[in-house]
Amino acid sequence: MNFAWAAYGLSLAAGGLSTLSPCVLPLIPIVLGAAIAAHRLGPFALAAGLALSFTLIGVLISSAGAAFGFEQNSLRAAAALLLLAFGLILLSPRLQGRLAGATSGLADAGHSLLARLAPDGLSGQFLLGLILGVVWSPCVGPTLGAAITLASQGKDLAQVTLSMALFGIGAATPLLALGLASRQWMNRARATLLATGRLGKILLGAMLLLLGLMILSGADKLFEAWIVKTSPEWLINLTTSI
Repeated sequence: MNFAWAAYGLSLAAGGLSTLSPCVLPLIPIVLGAAIAAHRLGPFALAAGLALSFTLIGVLISSAGAAFGFEQNSLRAAAALLLLAFGLILLSPRLQGRLAGATSGLADAGHSLLARLAPDGLSGQFLLGLILGVVWSPCVGPTLGAAITLASQGKDLAQVTLSMALFGIGAATPLLALGLASRQWMNRARATLLATGRLGKILLGAMLLLLGLMILSGADKLFEAWIVKTSPEWLINLTTSI
């Protein structure tokens, strides 16, 4: 699969949904409260660290897969099956619950580590954001895994990095937005945010299933050929230059 603009959009959406996860969202007011207490710009440093952490995790994993030199068709098939699996998980609260239970030990260990940390200042909050990306990875497994799978289909390291950076930005954006809101508003809006996250996961899951089926059937190639045929030359030059 040639890396398409749609993959960038899906990575950004997956990142935004990751921090609206039921195992992450309830912790955000606590984390943001500490960030604001540490420095008035603490939420910005925390969000930057989180975005960088997710970017590095995704680039390392997707690059490690490419380093083994698997045959391209095998990689396409594996990516399609992973997208189908992540799509099914996002569409099924029961499967999400099982995955959360399977990774609860890692998440609990990470939260225990965070409880012992008391970082001060902007550098401390940036470091905390880096650690949060690792700690929250088990909680946001389906969305992070989908983003890594999409990133691994990039033609070069720049595309992989951009895709994972968009996931990181997407994950940091709700965190930053909530950091600028009041604690009272966050408590009132929690149910709405969780409902938004659930709906977003359903839509993302459906899109991942469709993309996986298109890759397995070869329809993605036909769709890309149609896009190239109907798109203006300036848009083709722009997309192929990235």
